[in-house]
Amino acid sequence: MLPNMHHAEPIPEEARAEIDRLLQSGDLFRYTAPENAPVSLLEAEFAAHMGTKYALAVSSCSAALFLSLKALGLPRDSRVLIPGFTFAAVPSSIVHADCIPVLCEVGENYRIDLKDFEAKLDNISAVIVSHMRGHTSDMDAIMALCQARDIPVIEDAAHSLGTTWHGRKIGTLGRVGCFSFQSYKLLNAGEGGILVTDDADIVARAVILSGAYEHNWRKHMDRKDNSAELEQAFARWQNKLPLYNLRMSNLSAAVIRPQIPQIDRRVTDGRRNHDRVAGLIEQSPFITVPDKLPPEERAPDSLQFNLTGMRDEDVRAFVSAAEARGVKVQVFGLTTDNARAYWNWEFLPEMPDLPATRAMLMRACDTRLPARLTAEECDAVAAILVEAADTVMAQTRAYGT
Repeated sequence: MLPNMHHAEPIPEEARAEIDRLLQSGDLFRYTAPENAPVSLLEAEFAAHMGTKYALAVSSCSAALFLSLKALGLPRDSRVLIPGFTFAAVPSSIVHADCIPVLCEVGENYRIDLKDFEAKLDNISAVIVSHMRGHTSDMDAIMALCQARDIPVIEDAAHSLGTTWHGRKIGTLGRVGCFSFQSYKLLNAGEGGILVTDDADIVARAVILSGAYEHNWRKHMDRKDNSAELEQAFARWQNKLPLYNLRMSNLSAAVIRPQIPQIDRRVTDGRRNHDRVAGLIEQSPFITVPDKLPPEERAPDSLQFNLTGMRDEDVRAFVSAAEARGVKVQVFGLTTDNARAYWNWEFLPEMPDLPATRAMLMRACDTRLPARLTAEECDAVAAILVEAADTVMAQTRAYGT
C-alpha cells in the first residue's frame, strides 16, 4: 500500500513555539516589529543559505517574478523570452508586468532548444529561464548569449531549490532568482515566495514595489552585509514607485524558517528516490527518462518521463492503469486545461507555434515522488509504472490496433 503521494513532510516542531507566540501577540505584519521580525529573519537566513547579498520574501513565486520584471524598469510592451514548457504563472507574471511573453521551443529532454532560443533573442528585453520541474537548461550557453546582448536573466527556480550548475546554486546565475514556498515545493508554507539578488538597485525597487510604504524599507537595512549602496538605492526610489502589496506575513515565515536546515537532507533523499525509480522504469521499452546535463546536480521531488511507441489512446489507458494501481500520473498535453500546456494559455497576446514542444508535452508524464518515500515504496511506484505500460501495450498488440 503506497502512502498518500501528495502529503508533504510535517512542519518541524521548532515552528510551533514561534507560531504560538505570534498567535498570542497577534503580531503578524512584517513591519510592526522594530527589528528581527520573522520575515526579516527568513530573508537573512535564506540569503545566507544561497550565498547572495539580498533576499525579499513575498506572497508567491509569481509575485517574485512580477516584482523582478518591474524592478528591471522595463518599458510597457517589452518582450520577455521564456521556454514553451513552464507553468501558466510565468507568462501571467509577464502580462501582469505589462510586457509580452515570447515562447521558445523545448526539446524532448524538457530543456530549452538553444537554436530557437538564440533565433528569438532579437528585440528581447529580458529572459525568464524556467527550470521547469527542476530540469536545468544549458545555463552556460544561455548566459553567454544574453550577456553578449546585455539582456538580463531572471531564473524561475520554483522547482530548483538545492539544484546546482557547475557547483553554483541555481537561482544565483541570473540577475534575480525566484523561488516558491507552495505546498509541493522543497520548503512548504502553503503559499509564499522569495527572490534573491546581488543587485542593490533591483532589491531596493522590489522592496518598495512589494509594499514597503513610507520608510518601512529602513527595516531591510538591519543586516550585517548592508551597504551605503543599498541605502542610497532605497532613498533614490522612495515615493517614486507604486505599491503592489505582495508582502509575506510573519506567520508564513515562522513556518518556513525551521525548514531551511532541512534543505540538504531533503535534496539528498529526493535525488536518491528519483534516481532509484528512474533506473527501474527505464527497463521498460515504453518509458524513457531524459538524462541530466553534465554540470547539473538536481534536487528532484517529482519524476518526469516520456512514453514512447504509444498512440494518444494508449497514453490515456496508461494513465488510467497507473492510477488504478495507486500512482497518479498527468500527461502535460493530453487535457484541455493543464496549466503547463502553452496552448491552454488563451490570455497570451501572441500564441506561438511550437511543434517540438507540443510533441514533447503530448508524451511527457509527471508524477509526485516525495523525498520521504522509502526504498520499498520507490520500488512499488516503479513496478506500477512499468506494469501499467506493459499491460496497455500488450493489449494494443493483442488487438492489432
